Formats: sequence, structure tokens, C-alpha cells
Amino acid sequence: MPKTRKQTRTRTATRTKAATPPAVRERSRSAPTAASRGKLERVHIPAARPTAAERATLEELPEGKYVYCIIKSARPLRFGPLGIGVDPAEVHTVHYKDIAAVVSNTPMVVQDPTRDNVLAHQRVNETVMQQHTVIPMSFGTVFKTEDDIVELLRSAYDAFRDVLNKMLGKFEFGLKVLWDRDQIVREIEEEDEDIRRLKSEISSQRGSTYFARMQYGRLIDAALQARSERYVAEIFQALRDVSVASRSNKPIGDRMIMNAAFLVTREGEPDFDARVKDVGARYDKLTFKYTGPWPPYNFVNIRLKLERAH
Repeated sequence: MPKTRKQTRTRTATRTKAATPPAVRERSRSAPTAASRGKLERVHIPAARPTAAERATLEELPEGKYVYCIIKSARPLRFGPLGIGVDPAEVHTVHYKDIAAVVSNTPMVVQDPTRDNVLAHQRVNETVMQQHTVIPMSFGTVFKTEDDIVELLRSAYDAFRDVLNKMLGKFEFGLKVLWDRDQIVREIEEEDEDIRRLKSEISSQRGSTYFARMQYGRLIDAALQARSERYVAEIFQALRDVSVASRSNKPIGDRMIMNAAFLVTREGEPDFDARVKDVGARYDKLTFKYTGPWPPYNFVNIRLKLERAH
């Protein structure tokens, strides 16, 4: 039975309700039936732990402004000590008209995408997302001054407003689907007479098996590809009417056959949840890693021309 863990709103495979915006919470997403081998997992990500070496190195550097996301707000906001830094930095807003950048002070360096730094970036976005629609910024977006951030908001004001309106009340969920390749190959061998015959010929080693091995490999690869595409198409189809949009990303590793993101409305989250569980129970030979809600990382694409500070 899959493990349900507290979401910190990061989705290593990871992470997150109606009148009030979504909250980071413990969610007991019930798994498929005990008889099913399909799995729904949410992965817990620990808080950042700065090292003594990082503290000593960074304390003397000049200070800049790290930008996590853009929100709609005309009043100053503070979110507490959540940000990137040797000690979690205080997170606050910088404004232009009715939009704001969520920022914290940070050493004026190119931030390394370490686990702690990435988690801090995600932690801020997920906290802000509890009360606001967010446009997440790329990791490592640093400005020299507050005036530089105001200029960014001014120059991209229309684009930011348009995206904030389109993303209002919508969140991203991730779904990775994996299989046991060897198990699927055994099933294919049992079901396909030609493949079964070739395997028998190779095993018996009657004469040269070179061409039999070549043909066997081609048939297995084609059958795996066809089955993978069928599974993925069926899963996308099953989730189509409970999501606003979807995006397919490149699978990672040999076991993963699907790496997808889904845009879901706040009101539609329970239906999406239920459908994912239903699909996971149906495909008992697949492992489902289901995470969210996240800011709409895969559905926002604002390209900014930023000049690197020297």
C-alpha cells in the first residue's frame, strides 16, 4: 500500500482547499485496493540545513534580492523566515501597482542549485501559494536592488497580469508512471507467438542464433514501445475531463514511461484526486508517483531578458 507523507509543497515526487486557497497539509490519499500493486506516493522533503562552511563563506558578500515568484497584491506582505540563506531569510514583497515580487535578501552570487537551496525556493513558493495565485520564477533569479525589481514588474506588467488572471485558482499536479520492464517483457513473451518461438530457438541454441536474437530484440522493443504508448494514452485520456490542461515531459530512466504535469482547478482537485486513485487501481502492474499541488511550473512561460549583475 502506498505511503502517504506530509507534503512540503516541493514535488520530488512530491506535494497540496476552497474558500481559502490550498494549504500545505497532510493528505491521506487512499491507495488502490490491497490486491492492487499500483502505488500512489507522495515524497516528504526535509527543511534546508545550512552548513558552517556556507555560513562563513557567504556572510561577507554584498547583498542582493532573490525573487521567488510574482503575485497580485497592492499591499506589503511578509511571509516569515523561509528564504534562501545560511539562516532562512525573511521573505517579503516588492510592489508595482497591484502586482508584487516575493523576495528575500541574499548574497550577490549565482546560487548553486543544491538540495537545500532548491527546497528553500520551493518552500517559499508553496507557502505563498496558500493564499495567492503565483507565477513561479526560475531558480537563481537575483537582482542587485529593489529598484531593479520594480523595473521588472513595470516592464512586464501586462504579461504578468495576464498570466495571473489565467492561472487564478489553478494548481499543478505531477504524475510519474513506472513499470517493471522485465515483468512486461515476460508478459509479452507469453502473449506473442513469434516472440515465444524466437526465445525458444535462442534458448535451445540450435545452429546460429545471431539473426534470431536480432529479430527477438526488435520485436521486444517494438512491443514495449507500443504498450508504453497505449498505457500513456489511456492515462491521459482518463484524466482529461478532470484537468484544465496537461503537459508531457521526458521520462527519466528506463523504468519511467510517463512524466506528466496536470493543471487542475481548486474546485476540481477532489475529482482529480479520485480519478488518479481509480486509474492507479486499474493498472496494477504500474507504479504511480503522484504529487502536488504545486505552482504552475509547467504551464507558465514568461521569458525575461535579465542582465547578469557584476
